Amino acid sequence: MKKVIFIISTLGLFLFFQQTSAQKSQDIVDVAASVEDFSTLVTAVKAADLVGALKGDGPLTVFAPVNSGFAKIDSKTLNALLEPANKEKLSAILTYHVVSGKLMASDVAAALKKGKGTVELTTLNGGKLTAMSKDGGI
Repeated sequence: MKKVIFIISTLGLFLFFQQTSAQKSQDIVDVAASVEDFSTLVTAVKAADLVGALKGDGPLTVFAPVNSGFAKIDSKTLNALLEPANKEKLSAILTYHVVSGKLMASDVAAALKKGKGTVELTTLNGGKLTAMSKDGGI
């Protein structure tokens, strides 16, 4: 269930960034800060000292949950991650959700078709994300 909520939240953020970038030229941090439902993400990005990196050279694609996704994390754990002592750990978690390049929904769909339903993406921290076609969605 957590994966389903994460995927839905991720796709919502992904599609929102696509729509917003077509309307005006804002970076990821500006877009997230302008939407109340991304307030926890913005707080985490600031706590991890990633604002400069996300405003820097791009393009970047961010897969991150909205506030309801973050609410699925135990509040004690989330609060601990936001503490300055855990900045490195939080940065590693957040950069696991960022992929270099501008990925449009059509790009992911084409890659899924070519990859017979799965595609692997490399994150900024070197991790691997696997996108899959399932039940008519991603």
